[in-house]
Amino acid sequence: MASLKEIKVRIASIRSTQKIASAMKMVSSAKLHHTQALAEHTQLYAGKLSAILNALLASACEWDSPFVRQRDVKRVAIVVFSSSSGLCGTFNVNVWKELSACLIDYNNRNIAVSLYPIGKKIADELHKAGYATTDDFIHMGEKPSFEGAVSLATELMELYASGKADQVELLYHHFKSMASQILVKKIFLPVSIQALEEEGASGSVRADYILEPSAEDVQTLLLPKLLNLTVYTTMLDTATAEHAARMMAMQTANDNANDLIRRLTLQYNKTRQQAITNELLDIAGGIG
Repeated sequence: MASLKEIKVRIASIRSTQKIASAMKMVSSAKLHHTQALAEHTQLYAGKLSAILNALLASACEWDSPFVRQRDVKRVAIVVFSSSSGLCGTFNVNVWKELSACLIDYNNRNIAVSLYPIGKKIADELHKAGYATTDDFIHMGEKPSFEGAVSLATELMELYASGKADQVELLYHHFKSMASQILVKKIFLPVSIQALEEEGASGSVRADYILEPSAEDVQTLLLPKLLNLTVYTTMLDTATAEHAARMMAMQTANDNANDLIRRLTLQYNKTRQQAITNELLDIAGGIG
């Protein structure tokens, strides 16, 4: 049985760890509110931009863009988003499991894969597994910026337009709620015209735009802008989900610490009471 001193040291150690967990929870909470508000505003802007493209599509405008051309998939580029720090539960583990399954599937289908890790955790896992990666954007997710998103989106668009990739995919966590972050895998390129048509058809009111100089020129301008925003909103979504996952992990750690402190306090009191009883028995035996 542990001595009273050992139990007291352990309780003090757990309380110190609990203070760290509480501080990390508060930091993550502040960051969460900031990124969540930014993500909502950016998604609203991206939705309005998408609505304009839907209206152009509904007006029977022909799409002539290298980013909408479908090709046989022989080469795939995967942009995978994770965190650069730990203590966020199963956030990074789930990303690695899903990515591993995708890589095995593409390998069985003889499809070449190019990997673009965003976040040190997933990059480390890929390096340990022996995969070749493009590491130019690893630290981009730590402080999401529109300029960084544009640089990544530009490289992906050039990769697809040049034929070095027949499909570009994004693998990331979508923030649904504080307790739920959904792992999402979606096709970034080629842009699905059918999806845009369905989204445009879902609106009850269609805007009648007067376009100058032409619908085709507006398309050429807006489609890359929408792709840039897609990458940026994905980065913000991932950051929001990461902070939410870390908040939940720190809350769980705090609750576990409270339970452990209660059990150790009970053990301490029992041990102390037993020691007092033994001393009284010794005294009584000496008197007798």
